[in-house]
Amino acid sequence: MNIFQSVIYPPPSLFLNVMTAVCLIALANSGISEVRGIHFAYSKFWNWKEAASSKSSAGAVAVSGRTGMLISYTPALVAAVASFFLPGVLAAPRGMLVCAALGLHFLKRDLEVLFIHKFSGNMMIDSAIPISLTYFTHTVLIIVSQYFSTGMSEPEINLTYAGIVLFLVGITGNFYHHYLLSKLREKGDKTYKKPTGGLFNLVICPHYLFEIIDLFGIALISQTLHPFCFAFGSMCYLMGRSVATRNWYKSKFENFPSGVKVLIPYIF
Repeated sequence: MNIFQSVIYPPPSLFLNVMTAVCLIALANSGISEVRGIHFAYSKFWNWKEAASSKSSAGAVAVSGRTGMLISYTPALVAAVASFFLPGVLAAPRGMLVCAALGLHFLKRDLEVLFIHKFSGNMMIDSAIPISLTYFTHTVLIIVSQYFSTGMSEPEINLTYAGIVLFLVGITGNFYHHYLLSKLREKGDKTYKKPTGGLFNLVICPHYLFEIIDLFGIALISQTLHPFCFAFGSMCYLMGRSVATRNWYKSKFENFPSGVKVLIPYIF
């Protein structure tokens, strides 16, 4: 407990504690569902006929992959930008850094959707909305947690600079591997190819690995409980999604190299 208290601000309220626990459990459960074959219907797990056959016609609403991803990320970006108009959050340099990191994270995602990613399919709206609500809710709760930490005694161990380094490594590595993925297809090409370059020869989803690093960087900058739980929950989800992605590639490509790990080079 002493170590915990030396690196994290005290949780400010019962409401935030409950919301943090609920969100963590929901994200971890999503990761388990991915491993079990119950996927959010986007990217390579998009299958209109299969998705539509198991849902009512009222629920089987699809949007383009690009639109679905913009729905997923933009509300969180708006929340991050709005935080700059809350003086209490920006009263300390740490709060300003957290809001800036959140804004940069989701701005990058939207810009990638608009200018980098090449989409091969649609996205179910009942996948886009839960993802959007998840990102928006967690962004707001991180900002609120930071707001309530204003005026509290600083944790004994300052992790701000370590967090900045992790965040920059994560966001840069994530962008680089998204760029490599975008170069697999020419314009109009909707076929999947085995990714190469970067860390793709070592792990199936290095872009997920760097996203996790990015989120833990934000948590270290913040040093409040909720972003740590969000980063850990996201790690559980992305690990499950990576396992499902590896299984998908093995089913689609003969002689898929067995040495390619799921998420962490040489380990997992």
